[in-house]
Amino acid sequence: MSPDHACGGRVRSAEEVNAAIRALFTHRDARLSDEARAEYRALLDELRRVEQGDVTTAA
Repeated sequence: MSPDHACGGRVRSAEEVNAAIRALFTHRDARLSDEARAEYRALLDELRRVEQGDVTTAA
């Protein structure tokens, strides 16, 4: 599931995306699986779009 659709198609706030990023790391020495690493990259991209204001709201 892509991060843009994780909340029913609505645009998430930076705080929500940050919370999702933090949730990936169970402790400071945690290693991410390949799947979790891909999700992390997608979340970073989503966060970048939110911070730049390049996000369009779904109809």
